[in-house]
Amino acid sequence: MMNQILFAGVIGLFLTLVGTPLLIKLLARKGYGQYIRDDGPREHASKRGTPTMGGIAFILATLAAYFLSKVITGKPPTFSGLLVLGLMVGMGMVGFLDDYIKIVKRRSLGLRAKAKMAGQLIVGITFAVLSLQFADSRGQTPASTKLSFITDFGWTIGPVLFVVWALFMILAMSNGVNLTDGLDGLATGASVLVFGAYTFIGVWQFQESCANGDTLTNPGACYEVRDPLDLAVVASALMGSCLGFLWWNTSPAKIFMGDTGSLALGGVLAGLAICSRTELLIAILGGLFVLITMSVVIQVGSFRLTGKRVFRMAPLQHHFELKGWSEVLVVVRFWIIQGICVIVGLGLFYAGWAADK
Repeated sequence: MMNQILFAGVIGLFLTLVGTPLLIKLLARKGYGQYIRDDGPREHASKRGTPTMGGIAFILATLAAYFLSKVITGKPPTFSGLLVLGLMVGMGMVGFLDDYIKIVKRRSLGLRAKAKMAGQLIVGITFAVLSLQFADSRGQTPASTKLSFITDFGWTIGPVLFVVWALFMILAMSNGVNLTDGLDGLATGASVLVFGAYTFIGVWQFQESCANGDTLTNPGACYEVRDPLDLAVVASALMGSCLGFLWWNTSPAKIFMGDTGSLALGGVLAGLAICSRTELLIAILGGLFVLITMSVVIQVGSFRLTGKRVFRMAPLQHHFELKGWSEVLVVVRFWIIQGICVIVGLGLFYAGWAADK
């Protein structure tokens, strides 16, 4: 059964390594190049015209890797896996429209704010509502109306508040990845680390699922997750696809993921957290995205309240660029920060399981 995870990761890696150059040529031939704002760091002017909308590559590769792994192993897809992939595709479509309008229609701000928000709300609400359906033989649905950290805890918040909570998570993560995607390879590499963590979490939850009964190593700490192994397959497909894309997206980038990619990655991260019952843990596992988002909140809040800026420029990565750090130095050090966040998050995940022995 674990072969699915290996096949999904390897196929995703291969497809983006081979397929991304073809997409680069196609986008370059059509003139779909990145628009660079004049108020950004001066060093970024050289990036103007680099093909964007590269998220298409790893979205398609992830879908192909997932379904091919099912064909090869003869295992059927699950509702949890399909819902998370659907969320990725839906958010990616909103991002694609934004990128398309920026590049083809020559409107620098892309989709108007209300239209972009409406698209995200439609996708998010659809995912949240459907994730409370499709109960299995044990009554488990892909998502739960309880809050979760490493497992469900506390009281049931009800379906309405759950939809609001799920929307907040989806919007927060998608915009967090979007803000992080400002330097070559930064958001892609950070996402690879988080998807690796969710591959491990899915495998662990599958081995320690409450459905396994007498085979559990720790019966007092089993996981009530509907399809943990399939979530690991999705995470592995994403990890491999993003890793292959990173080969072309790292400095100097031959292609950018665009909003097509960043909104898709943020959405699928939120979906994995919701369906694996690790909703609050994602704030630690994806700590870099939270940190960068908070830098923007602090910068805007400080300027509106005091007229002063805390950072030389927000998001945070550009502050360090303006301090004289090279782009590669910022990216590698931020990857290290993200790696530490993943280690801490996985440590807490395991400690929660061990504490219930």
